[in-house]
Amino acid sequence: MDSPGLPAPAFDRRAWPEGGVLDYWLAPDGWPIRRYRLGSGERGRMLVLNGRGDMIEKYLEVIHHWAQRGWAVTAFDWRGQGGSGRLTDDPMCGHIGDFGVWIEDFRALATEWRGGGQGPSVMLGHSMGGHMLLRGLTQGVPPPDAAVTVAPMLGLHSAPLPRWLAVGIARGMMLLGQGERQAWTQKEDSERLRRIRQQRLTHDPDRYADELWWRDHSRGIALGPPSWAWVDQALRSTHDLAEGEAIARIGVPLLILAAQADRLVSTSAIRRVAARIPGARLHVYGREAAHEILRESDPVRLDALARIDAFLDEVAP
Repeated sequence: MDSPGLPAPAFDRRAWPEGGVLDYWLAPDGWPIRRYRLGSGERGRMLVLNGRGDMIEKYLEVIHHWAQRGWAVTAFDWRGQGGSGRLTDDPMCGHIGDFGVWIEDFRALATEWRGGGQGPSVMLGHSMGGHMLLRGLTQGVPPPDAAVTVAPMLGLHSAPLPRWLAVGIARGMMLLGQGERQAWTQKEDSERLRRIRQQRLTHDPDRYADELWWRDHSRGIALGPPSWAWVDQALRSTHDLAEGEAIARIGVPLLILAAQADRLVSTSAIRRVAARIPGARLHVYGREAAHEILRESDPVRLDALARIDAFLDEVAP
């Protein structure tokens, strides 16, 4: 226990919190999905869905935050990334042939998760995880009592290419049989290149360095660019979700956080989709935030956590 009057020790973002359980959950077809659980559950249960190329380790800080607030937090790595294996012979290629496979994994995991424990249940998805959360809610995933999406992938930021050209290139590469190849290179072998990638993700160089540290110390979880099949699926799935009728039938209380200066996902698409979901609440940060809002500098990160906590206290008490 901390001594009275002394500040709590800083959270070590490069170590697993005490008391957590890291194991594997088996998908219906037997595929091992790496899973992490932390927290007592006195407040309720929270399922965290991470983004493309992510791994559980990147979100230990926020997982610990919600565990400290009494949530029983469950996080997992999507099939084919993080510690959940790979789907091609290239261990650095983020490949999936069909987003529907992820939806099936998500539905089965969420059904089991939803049926256990007490108190309110909430789901939180970042980036691609936000997309999968919303798509899942339109495709039979058991709904939680509340949901939060952070910089959800509801459209890709394809600039300087127009979307129609990006679609054409991706489909052309698929027709050429290049679906399992990396769609681009991701070089981080110089300080300048690392700085460029960092600025796309977060203004906090220390939190960005944490990701590189985990990748260097656990090479099996490292992942590089997506495959052409992933790009093709992302373009198709975001279009179908945004333009389809099912999105307007989501009835779960929903908070959406986004960044106007996001260079990975389309903020204009987020605004359009949010307007179609009854009762959805949207907050858009300005230039102070990049894509990884929950891994941003503290003024943004703490504000986002406060907004999420206040929302959950209101709609899932």
